[in-house]
Amino acid sequence: MALKYLKKLLVFSAAVTFLVSGCSSAKDAVNSVSEESGKPTMKITMQQAADRADSMLDATLSAIKPEVQWTHGATTTGSCDVSRRRVVMTIFSKERLGGLLGLVRRFWENSGYRIKSVDKDEKFPAIYAQSTDGFGIALTVGAERQAFFEVATPCAKPSDVTDPTTPPNGPDYDHPIPHPNVRSAFWSVNSPLPSASPTTSASEQ
Repeated sequence: MALKYLKKLLVFSAAVTFLVSGCSSAKDAVNSVSEESGKPTMKITMQQAADRADSMLDATLSAIKPEVQWTHGATTTGSCDVSRRRVVMTIFSKERLGGLLGLVRRFWENSGYRIKSVDKDEKFPAIYAQSTDGFGIALTVGAERQAFFEVATPCAKPSDVTDPTTPPNGPDYDHPIPHPNVRSAFWSVNSPLPSASPTTSASEQ
C-alpha cells in the first residue's frame, strides 16, 4: 500500500514538474522583461490568474459526461504564478480510461488549446496543453488510474491568492487525498466503450 502511494506521488510530482518547468520559462521571460520595464508578463493579478485557472478546470470537468466526482488538490504559488489542481475520485477501468483521455483532448482542442505533449504510457498516460493566453493545463494519470488535473498560470502581478470558490461535487478531503473510491456505472465498467458513447457527444460540445 505504501509503495502504491509513493508511486502515485512520484507520478503526480512528474506532472507538477512539467507544468512548473513551463512556468519557469514564463518566469525567465518575465525576468528579461522586468530588467527593462519591471512588469510581469500578464496585466492581471495572481488572484485573477487563479480565477482563470479555476474556470479552465471547471469547463474541463463539466465537459466530462457521464460526470466524474472530483475534489480540490493543493494550490501552490510562486513569486508571480499560481498552480491549481483537482483530483478525480471516480474509478476508471482499464477499458474506459482511454475514453476519458480522448474526450479531454478533443475538448481542449475544440477550446483552442494547443496540445504540447502526449504521453502514451500504458499505465501512466498524460496530456499537456496550453491555452492561447499562455496557461498550461495537464491531465495526468497516477496509481490505480487516478486522474489529476492541473493548471499553471503565467507570471502575473503579485497579489494574495484565496482558495478556489467552486465546491467539489463530492467530499472535500484533507491531504493526503485517497485513491479513487467512487464507482461509476459507466467509467468503472470492465468492458470497451460502446460505439455510441456519451464521451463522443461530450467531447464535441
